[in-house]
Amino acid sequence: MEDCIFCKIINRQIPSDIIYEDDQTLAILDIRPVSRGHALVMPKKHTEDLLSATGEDLVNTIKVTQKITRAVKDATGAIGMNVSTNNGAAAGQVIFHLHFHIIPRFGNDNLSPWPHQETEPKTRAELAEKIKKLL
Repeated sequence: MEDCIFCKIINRQIPSDIIYEDDQTLAILDIRPVSRGHALVMPKKHTEDLLSATGEDLVNTIKVTQKITRAVKDATGAIGMNVSTNNGAAAGQVIFHLHFHIIPRFGNDNLSPWPHQETEPKTRAELAEKIKKLL
């Protein structure tokens, strides 16, 4: 894609700190990290998000994500790791090219987990049935 910053990084039109590359995948350090070692893993083939990716692209990308997560954890001495992807603007996606965030976690790093909410069993059961019907 012409305007995609990740496609420009993949095509070497924009410099980046590349930490891994193969025929299908690229991994870089985030230029605005949440924590030291925050990395991004993306398929080289442009796809907007998790829902529009092919199964092959997902398999390749998640395998590399696992490999990079291990290396980042060891390199940073992190005691935990968050691995995530945002799908859509409402979920915080800013660059519309599928990518996984690898965020090293350290004791007392002041990164808060998502807030959790209580729900009624009946509400969960109804939603579960609706989801199952769509599968």
